[in-house]
Amino acid sequence: MNRRAMTCRKLSHKIPLLFAAALLASCGGNPSPTPESQAPLHGSSIGGPFTLADSAGRTVRWSDFDGKYRIVYFGYTWCPDVCPTDVARIIRGYNRFKQAEPKLATQIVPIFISVDPERDTPAKVGEFAHAFSDDLVGLTGTPAQVKAAADAFKVYYQKEKPDKDGNYFVNHSTNAYLMGRMGEPIALLPDDVDDKGQAIAAELKKWIG
Repeated sequence: MNRRAMTCRKLSHKIPLLFAAALLASCGGNPSPTPESQAPLHGSSIGGPFTLADSAGRTVRWSDFDGKYRIVYFGYTWCPDVCPTDVARIIRGYNRFKQAEPKLATQIVPIFISVDPERDTPAKVGEFAHAFSDDLVGLTGTPAQVKAAADAFKVYYQKEKPDKDGNYFVNHSTNAYLMGRMGEPIALLPDDVDDKGQAIAAELKKWIG
């Protein structure tokens, strides 16, 4: 992660002590987040209004999260491997950031949106989300609602042909989006799986502050 180097000039003995202390504090502080105008997804059309349901069946709209940063991932609870792996990776990074920056972490909402509305009831999605983190919001909806949300985020998904027992997989894109306080797209989160969440935590630190 590239950050502007921060250096401190040697202080003159003529600088008042209070001013010198303040200058030293500013030099030793954390760098400011990168402006969103420099974000990889800045100006793109990813994201947009949706209406879905949470684990209690209550209506949830995209605008309900205004004022918060959002991590958005589309998947499905019956997924045997990719979705659990991806969600676990996202939450590891989020938790790592939360441990380092607890106040800033309160400004982030991780969101899991199902692309399998036929099987993923509100209760099922809530159970799935809770297994990873109490902070993870699980959302589902009618087929039309899910399609509208997926289309807004440029997410591909396609149900495969069921087997003789009625079981099926859902092929889908696996991007994890970081979205801004008003729902604007910022960046895709890194997909490194073996770094204990360091890459995602670093990406969150880069933009959130």
